Amino acid sequence: MNLQKVIEQLELDCLTEPVDFGSVDLTFGYASDMLSCVMTGAQHGSLWVTLVSSLNIVAVASLLELPAVIITEGARPDQETLTRANQQGITLLSTPLGSFEVIGRLWEMGLRGQ
Repeated sequence: MNLQKVIEQLELDCLTEPVDFGSVDLTFGYASDMLSCVMTGAQHGSLWVTLVSSLNIVAVASLLELPAVIITEGARPDQETLTRANQQGITLLSTPLGSFEVIGRLWEMGLRGQ
């Protein structure tokens, strides 16, 4: 599955600079608000779903080479976080939907955990 399909299907708002989302392949999904859990559980290529919008999500996503993070419940990162995400090549997306609904929709679209 590619990121373009996810953005369109979930009507996500891209907060960072756009890239060729159709060429960003997603292999797995991962959901957690605990950064330590993400660091031990998410795999390379995963799409991360979280309510967290702090600068730390960029560091974790970059460390694990996660291409994108969906921030749920309308939470918005500050400008420093957006700047760092752009520098690191991490796509940050936003939705007013809750994490549970986003995860359910991704599952229905065929994106699974490892």
